[in-house]
Amino acid sequence: MTRPSAENNYVPLIGIQEFRKGQLAGRDELLFNELHGERHIDKPHQHDFFIIMLFEKARGIHTIDFLDYQIEDRQIHVLFPGQVHRWDIGPETIGYQLMMDRVFFERFAPYFRFSFTNYINHPVIPLTDDGFRLLRYEFEAIRDELNTGSSLIDLISARAAVIAAIVSKEAENLFADFKVYQSNPRLARFSMLIERHFKEEKLVTFYASELNLSANYLNILCKRNLGVPATQLIQQRVLLEAKRLLQSTDLSIKEIAFELGFVDHAYFSNFFKSQTSVTPTEFRGGRRTPDN
Repeated sequence: MTRPSAENNYVPLIGIQEFRKGQLAGRDELLFNELHGERHIDKPHQHDFFIIMLFEKARGIHTIDFLDYQIEDRQIHVLFPGQVHRWDIGPETIGYQLMMDRVFFERFAPYFRFSFTNYINHPVIPLTDDGFRLLRYEFEAIRDELNTGSSLIDLISARAAVIAAIVSKEAENLFADFKVYQSNPRLARFSMLIERHFKEEKLVTFYASELNLSANYLNILCKRNLGVPATQLIQQRVLLEAKRLLQSTDLSIKEIAFELGFVDHAYFSNFFKSQTSVTPTEFRGGRRTPDN
């Protein structure tokens, strides 16, 4: 993974219907496709649906939310709605994709054992041999069921739940912070509270109160277990959303500042520059809006 860099183009939002022409199998709420050979997405985009990709053999770069990840053999890549991505995949690629609308995703989402924030922060998960074998079986079983012509959605949902459980097990073995959240329920709840309230609430005192903790003790918990203060976790989430809005919408800087709960766009611009060393306008790549 490498450091993020600013993209210079507007990022379109693509719906699941736009992928139906290329599907190998599918229903209204779910598409299955395979990746063979070289693939390039030159301009970053985002989706309004969930994607889970199983790479059997691959080399390349997958850029997700402005971070570059190496694509390698036997990996799972997960993309949640709204995440920005692009990729350059080499000619020997073999992979499998499941694209799921929000309603279908909600059916099996509880089988992801950890907070979605964890998967968003770690969207690329290397697999053990057993994990890869089990996941490929489930992907192929879903493909075969979709191709029957009278596919059973309950059976497909059950297999999707198995996929979520296997991915969670593989992630648990590889990411230390997953174990931190698992062993510290208050930190897991803090992560969920940030996801729910980061636009309106920027102060540690709010989250500490919700957790029945003092702000000082919440900071101690975060520093001891995650290596960063609580304030930084809140700011990281605000910054990620700011980057997404700058790249994926035509909202003005002032409108984005308001959307993210800042009192004025100058305060937002100062915050953004302090975090990235560039202004929101520079990050956006020079696209002019009326007030920036």
